[in-house]
Amino acid sequence: MSKHLPLRDAVLSWLEYAGSLSPKSHSIVMLMLQPHWEDVVMAVAAVAPRDEHPDLYAKVKGDWMLDHRTLLVESGLAEAAQLIAQGVSVPVSDVADSFVTFCTGQARVPERWLLLNATFPQRTRIALGRHTLQTFTADELRQTVPAPALNGLHPWSLDLDLIAGAPFLHVPDPSRTVTRRPTWFDITGPRAEAQHWQALLPLMLWDNELLRVDSVFTVQHGRRFDLHPPAVPTTIRVYPGSQGREEEVEVRDTGEFHVRPIHLSALTAFCTAITKKIDAITAGLTHTRRVPKLRARRLERAGRHVVAAYQRTYDDYGIWEVEADELYLDYVIALEALLISPDDGKDEGIASRIRSRAAALFLTPTERERTEALVRRAYDARSRYVHGDKIKEQSEHEKLEELRALRLLTLQIILRWLVLTPADTGDLAPLLDAAAQGTGREQHIDRPLHAFFATTSPRSRPADIVLT
Repeated sequence: MSKHLPLRDAVLSWLEYAGSLSPKSHSIVMLMLQPHWEDVVMAVAAVAPRDEHPDLYAKVKGDWMLDHRTLLVESGLAEAAQLIAQGVSVPVSDVADSFVTFCTGQARVPERWLLLNATFPQRTRIALGRHTLQTFTADELRQTVPAPALNGLHPWSLDLDLIAGAPFLHVPDPSRTVTRRPTWFDITGPRAEAQHWQALLPLMLWDNELLRVDSVFTVQHGRRFDLHPPAVPTTIRVYPGSQGREEEVEVRDTGEFHVRPIHLSALTAFCTAITKKIDAITAGLTHTRRVPKLRARRLERAGRHVVAAYQRTYDDYGIWEVEADELYLDYVIALEALLISPDDGKDEGIASRIRSRAAALFLTPTERERTEALVRRAYDARSRYVHGDKIKEQSEHEKLEELRALRLLTLQIILRWLVLTPADTGDLAPLLDAAAQGTGREQHIDRPLHAFFATTSPRSRPADIVLT
């Protein structure tokens, strides 16, 4: 740390002058003109050469030079000077230490963070392929922002207590341009939740309760944290207050997807198993054989459409009326993607085969009959919608009940498809066709499903799975 003392001392001297400016005079140019700024720049150059810290430099008229905007704005120095000018008590020693770390530490790879409307136990950390599901304390979140000592000193500070303990899916994204604004709609590619279906799907398969993505943003530890308070859905809760009065508190809206501490180890085991199966199937994209490639693409298609349907379902029985009919498209596309065989061709019997194969995934006659009936109604609704006809007359409650049942069925089919799909180049469809005819059911369907649910069951065990 002693070799960084000249930089630390230069920052402290500069803050003394910059903080004395009028609050209205804190432009980048004015801050650069203050005494000791050149000392700061020279000290940074001495401890952070461009070959080791290229993120601190920019090309100016063909020459590489330290980027003053990066040093002032991204580090939090300009913010510290402005707060001092406003009369706020700023811990300048902590700010100087943070600036030294900002300049001398290696820049972290930007990450995409997905805020989920759910509740998980404290210290949750589950690997989901390249993604990690994690809950953070307020202090851990504070360490991700530049100049953490400044957080909470101004009215536009991030309310880290609001998102403390919230579940985030995060994944490295080296190509991401870090911004200061939430990036819910990404014009450079598909919607963010669809891009991350592989990490979301295992969680959705774990529990029947709805799981949605509330916000998507970019974090570069110690540099940028682009989540803004309006990107966090909140609700008002009423708590008993002093002297018998009730107190209203704004808290994060956590939805209905709650994982209790007692279930965390089972969830971790389930997610590990499902992620392994998803990774094995998606690896087929690089395979030389036709079936693994098609299977990988179809799983991706099914995952994207199911996640999209979830994102448009705002609670268990809640769907915007103008979008309700469109959800049949998402669910039927997901079913077709998984249950069509490369050898089926394009004949008239596709709908019948999908119904039969979907039903074959279930172990009791009652569940098979229910599945066939529900898939038949979904196909009929999908066809009517696509052809511009009116979907069967239903009350709003009946439609929501039907879409909920279809959502749960689709997830069950995805789960069972993942469990049963051969690990080699074989296709599941012929096995399902044979099982529908009473051949090979015990070996290819019943026994593998019983084995999976006996050791790696989701939170809600299906009605047709009876373990002895």
